Amino acid sequence: MKKHFVAVTVVLLVLVNLTAMAAPAPTQAQTGLASDSGAGRYDQQIQQAVSQKIRHDKHLQNVRSMVEDGMVTLTGTVDLYQEKLDSAKKIQKIPNVAGVRNNIVVAGVNVPDSQLEQRLARKLAYDRVGYFDNTFNYLALSVENGVVTIEGDTMYDTPKASALAIVASTPGVKDVVDQVKVLPASMFDDSLRVRIARAIYRDPVLGRYAIDPVHPIRIVVDNGHVTLYGVVQNSMDKNIAGVRAGEVPGSFSVDNQLVVSKS
Repeated sequence: MKKHFVAVTVVLLVLVNLTAMAAPAPTQAQTGLASDSGAGRYDQQIQQAVSQKIRHDKHLQNVRSMVEDGMVTLTGTVDLYQEKLDSAKKIQKIPNVAGVRNNIVVAGVNVPDSQLEQRLARKLAYDRVGYFDNTFNYLALSVENGVVTIEGDTMYDTPKASALAIVASTPGVKDVVDQVKVLPASMFDDSLRVRIARAIYRDPVLGRYAIDPVHPIRIVVDNGHVTLYGVVQNSMDKNIAGVRAGEVPGSFSVDNQLVVSKS
């Protein structure tokens, strides 16, 4: 009889162990640890910091925020596109922020596309006026429903950054599509740029295009391939500029995109 009791006890212990192994482990929500682990453990702290940033910035009074797993989502409105960019940069600097979804809408003044395009073109034409910046960089833009697309090539980062800053801070701009390429650094290309500029501007027919620094013949060089941009007075000037650029040693090809003025 005593042996039978021991056997029954062993069977019960085995069943208890099997039941414990089959039972699912308690979830984080059941243990109350969900808010204290993973990316979400800083959400409340981040939310407080974001709200304080927004509250103390007069340009962000119509902006709202939501934090989930360290990701901050911004909604609402601002007056300038630059203010939208600045808001994301400020929030990204807050400790433990995993990222920023910038869904802010630019709700400032509405400017007709043609008027906005002309205004931006004038600003960019007179930005960083100088021999290197104007002669060896080329930028073009278009506007559709307040969205500005800017494209072209620059020798280094600064002209591109300056142009984008002008566009972003102009009233009426709702969004910006950046298609500007910063050309790779090259001593060979730098030398070729200068030699082509000399060949063009020292020509007695083309020398007048060096007088106005805002409207030069622009010379873009990328790995020895040359593209000419700008506006010239007649077809002869366009053809001569292409010939002069092609005569410079080291010029692999010349794409003559010069436009003849209608006037």
